[in-house]
Amino acid sequence: MDENRPARRNRPSFTDQEALQFHAQGRPGKLEVVATKPMGTQRDLSLAYSPGVAVPVKAIADNPVCAYDYTARANLVAVISNGTAILGLGNLGALASKPVMEGKAVLFKRFADVDAYDLEIDTEDAEAFVNCVRYLGPTFGGINLEDIKAPDCFIIEERLRDLMDIPVFHDDQHGTAIIAAAGLINALYLTGRDMAETRLVVNGAGSAGIACTELLKAMGFAPNNVILCDTKGVVYRGRTEGMNQWKSMHAVETSARSLADALDGADAVFGLSVQGAFTEDMIRSMADKPIIFAMANPDPEITPEEIARVRDDAIVATGRSDYPNQVNNVLGFPYIFRGALDVRATTINMEMKIAAAQALAELAREDVPDEVAAAYQGTRPRFGRDYIIPVPFDPRLIQKVPMAVAQAAMDSGVARRPIPDMRSYRAQLSARRDPVAGMLNQVFERLRRFPKRVVFAEGEEEQVIRAALSFVNQGLGTAILVGREERINATAAAGGLDISGRGIEIHNARLSHRNSVYAQFLYDRLQRRGYLFRDCQRLINQDRNHFAASMVALGDADAMVTGATRNYSTALEDVRRVIDTKPGHRVIGISLCLARGRAVLVADTAMHEMPSAQELAEIAIEAAGVARRFGYEPRVALLSFSTFGHPKGERAEKIQEAVRILDEMRVEFEYDGEMAADVALNRDAMALYPFCRLTGPANVLVMPAFHSASISTKLVQELGGAMVVGPLIVGLDKPVQIVQLGATDTDLVNMAALAGFNIGG
Repeated sequence: MDENRPARRNRPSFTDQEALQFHAQGRPGKLEVVATKPMGTQRDLSLAYSPGVAVPVKAIADNPVCAYDYTARANLVAVISNGTAILGLGNLGALASKPVMEGKAVLFKRFADVDAYDLEIDTEDAEAFVNCVRYLGPTFGGINLEDIKAPDCFIIEERLRDLMDIPVFHDDQHGTAIIAAAGLINALYLTGRDMAETRLVVNGAGSAGIACTELLKAMGFAPNNVILCDTKGVVYRGRTEGMNQWKSMHAVETSARSLADALDGADAVFGLSVQGAFTEDMIRSMADKPIIFAMANPDPEITPEEIARVRDDAIVATGRSDYPNQVNNVLGFPYIFRGALDVRATTINMEMKIAAAQALAELAREDVPDEVAAAYQGTRPRFGRDYIIPVPFDPRLIQKVPMAVAQAAMDSGVARRPIPDMRSYRAQLSARRDPVAGMLNQVFERLRRFPKRVVFAEGEEEQVIRAALSFVNQGLGTAILVGREERINATAAAGGLDISGRGIEIHNARLSHRNSVYAQFLYDRLQRRGYLFRDCQRLINQDRNHFAASMVALGDADAMVTGATRNYSTALEDVRRVIDTKPGHRVIGISLCLARGRAVLVADTAMHEMPSAQELAEIAIEAAGVARRFGYEPRVALLSFSTFGHPKGERAEKIQEAVRILDEMRVEFEYDGEMAADVALNRDAMALYPFCRLTGPANVLVMPAFHSASISTKLVQELGGAMVVGPLIVGLDKPVQIVQLGATDTDLVNMAALAGFNIGG
């Protein structure tokens, strides 16, 4: 066994009582129905039900396709079972399957923003099951079948696919097949094998085993090189015992009769059977560099430890999360349905399954972001024997797999609504999982059209190098790393990063041909503030923030990002020694809060502890400009504990004075105050003050003081589940952004993009 291979990961531990309590506490179960339209007034109720609902009813009656536009059908999947094959527990009945089906629905929502209802059908009669489900077509955009025993699962899926014009997908079959195929693609690549010549054994002729065999043959495995086995041995031509039409399709001419015979000299094996099905002798008899996917749950056919006793050259995958290379269906079904629903596919065909497997395989070969490293408890996985399949919490899955599936659906002619702009579709997918990504899409698109040179000041840090590489790979511009070249290259190599020829520049402050220019520039600025020339030279030589900021100040770069290794206030102080306030502007910090589909800018969250009325007015102007840069028409609310004079207070009077100053300045955006936060954000509360100048809920909130701004943004983040970006620096003469200490590579890329976009104008 290779001593450098990652150790077995800790398996999540809990007692039976904890599992029961989890499902019972609070509202029993794991799902609830939440209205997506407001229900606060009589008018809302009239629109949602009678008489307003009659309008979409008539529209759908005239044109059934309108159901996708006026109802939830376009994003709704039924998760259906009769409980005849629940996990590894067997036939426990429809009712007992409900916790599993609820869990499946939760995964649909969590990973791909697909709404799902669980339906448990209390019959073991396949035809009765079909007749129940076939009439549900008008309700759902897709059907996910689950935990149905073989061969009934084959019969049910085939019949429903014929009878329904929406995707019908038995995840136990195809989900496992797709994820396993993705891992096998990469295992073949690592061992230098050609798919057409690889000898594969599939042990287990149930739903998953048959689906794996069919998919792999469709992908390029030679039929005679795939041997299917069941409890009675090899499925060979001429065998009659224990056969059915699905097994017969994969019978081959072979002298092998037992699983041991089949594995002798085999290149790869898929285990979809039971614990202990593979012995050490069987594994020992396989070809060099064997590929062993032991996927029985909860215990594999043979453990990685047992394999390691007889082979040190094997690539191993299991169905368990406590070993590397987990074949986990959650990597497939949410994203496959996401892509199928988005093009309104009539089915999920073989082309779409192959596209999903290939997309997963390609993703595993890419450098992983910090979110994935966190899932591995800080050990960053790298493509190789122990990382051939992505992990479920990889944030890139929502883009990669649905796009591949949707494209395959369009190419194969089963898409009823083709997607004309795949780049826009990619942005929409990102926004489903990450509202911040949705907000930043316009920023990224602009940078792709007008790339920028952005300096990453802390260039020797691994997460900064990763961010720079991601910035370049996304086509956002050139990344400049400040640091010692040998140190940066060593850090990159240790992290498995190839930064050569990738649009990344390295600038060593001491060796830069601009060193003396920057030192003189800084001395000219600071000589009357107690700095000697040698002090300025030392800052340029030794402090990367001063060097990077000088690059931006003198036009050698377009923007700068820093802050990953030092406190925000320290980094800001460094930058402000080099870069002035923009003439006619005020430097402020703005935080972007995203919650419940709304985006609100909050200012000032970084600079002014107790702003005066004049400063509040100027903060409002800066914040309104940022809103416009983000594409919003600003509606600015100047907040207070009081609303329009009640209750009275000295601090409220300062807000009132700020509004009068804005009146005198005749600014060209909506504003009003003083007002409480609920009045600013709630249309009904605002309606109590008909004289309020705002035409709708505010999208810019000007706080009365730094402390209230900081407290409020952290409260909504921790208690309200809001996503908060920032503080973003606005008002400097050159674009600079500072991340929070310990920021991830994703945070750095986002801030670098915002710096390049120059949100302050």
